[in-house]
Amino acid sequence: MSFIKTHLTYFLIFMHYTEVKSILSPKNGMNLYRGCTHGCIYCDSRSDIYQMNHEFEDIEVKKNALELLRKSLKNKRKKVMIGTGSMADPYMPIEKRLEYTRSALKLIYKYGHGFTCITKSDLILRDLDLIKKINENTKAVVQMTLTTADEDLCKILEPNVCSTKRRVEVLKTLNKNNIPTIVWLCPILPFINDTEENINQIIDYCIDTNVKGILCFQMGLTLRDGNREYFYQKLDENFPNLKEKYITHFKNNYQVPSPYNSKLMKIFNKRTYDAGIMNNFDEIFPYLYNLPNKNMSKQTTLL
Repeated sequence: MSFIKTHLTYFLIFMHYTEVKSILSPKNGMNLYRGCTHGCIYCDSRSDIYQMNHEFEDIEVKKNALELLRKSLKNKRKKVMIGTGSMADPYMPIEKRLEYTRSALKLIYKYGHGFTCITKSDLILRDLDLIKKINENTKAVVQMTLTTADEDLCKILEPNVCSTKRRVEVLKTLNKNNIPTIVWLCPILPFINDTEENINQIIDYCIDTNVKGILCFQMGLTLRDGNREYFYQKLDENFPNLKEKYITHFKNNYQVPSPYNSKLMKIFNKRTYDAGIMNNFDEIFPYLYNLPNKNMSKQTTLL
């Protein structure tokens, strides 16, 4: 258990270690941690389907992850993109002390692989030196989640992580350092942030920061057992009577679409097309996970 200070608040961080048998998925994704302390009210990773056997905020640290990663990267015949952040943000506050993500970046660079991650945290700028080295050697892409341009609403939806404006500053810094970026415009919560003003402002941010693409899985969210209960609890705390509206409109459905989906998707598609920003999954995902043809046979030694 640790006592962590962030730029937002003081809070207790609970953590425990575990040994794992492998660290890379068949598609070369990794999660060095399980659980998260960002507190995002909509987080799908809370879902029962993932069979987490500990409290979500009690971070599971994969003690032998770095050694497993070293062996895997060293033994790969083909250089690949290593991804992280699909289940737990690699730049949670605990990373500031443990530096598992930074250590993984050193290994990725050493063995000549590429890197991409999904995050909401400005802590990623701590590792800008390594991300630049990887991008110069092979390829690095940073994926940043933006859900709302309203700073007060951001504090409710994503209470323990840096604000949207700060994330935009991170995107600007990455752009200045020639690091390509992708924005995840999701989830868009019905009756909360599903407005034309919000979608237009986020797209404005993306244009201003020269993002390569925006991933948007329609306007809405998904709710499974586990994350639905947490989401509804937070609706009761922050949006009186909205839970009842959700139950009336969406019942127990997995897909929870915004009633304004059609109108907002037209805005999204037109504005991204006009700005020359990728908006198609079939284009973005290959861009994220395909390495360019470079001479990547040699290992690289960090200075």
